[in-house]
Amino acid sequence: MPPPTTKHRILGIDPGLNVTGYGLIEVENDQTKIIEAGVVRSKRTQSLGKRLASIYNGVDDVIKSLQPDCMGLEELYSHYERPKTSIIMGHARGVICLAAEVNSIEIKSYAATQVKRMLTGNGRAPKNQMQLAVMQHLHLDEVPQPADVADALSIALCHFYLSIRPNSLT
Repeated sequence: MPPPTTKHRILGIDPGLNVTGYGLIEVENDQTKIIEAGVVRSKRTQSLGKRLASIYNGVDDVIKSLQPDCMGLEELYSHYERPKTSIIMGHARGVICLAAEVNSIEIKSYAATQVKRMLTGNGRAPKNQMQLAVMQHLHLDEVPQPADVADALSIALCHFYLSIRPNSLT
């Protein structure tokens, strides 16, 4: 008798106030494939509240239409020279967490350096190296574009490797 099939739908999110990348991968018996990937955009000319509502509504729509089992989300990174950026990003990340909670989706957060190290072996890998790594891990014919999409897919892959199949990278 063959072993039971295990299928997971993992949504990776790269939060941003202007552009939030998302990527849903499906993993069945350690085989990964992209179901959908894209971006949610807000308009720079709108108030912060309207921009956050756009992000919330976009991520909520993605969750409702793609039906993920879980979500990997990039942790907030703050740099001492740009504290305002982290505060603004915290707002965006907050509405993404709210969309997940409203839809009963479990979230696991990952530091950018952790995601980079998991996929490339280098916690400071540049964007183009990450895009190539995602292309390789998902057996794609071309590099995922834009970089926000590749980042979201890398977060979904990291979630798979660290939380669902921690022994799959031997």
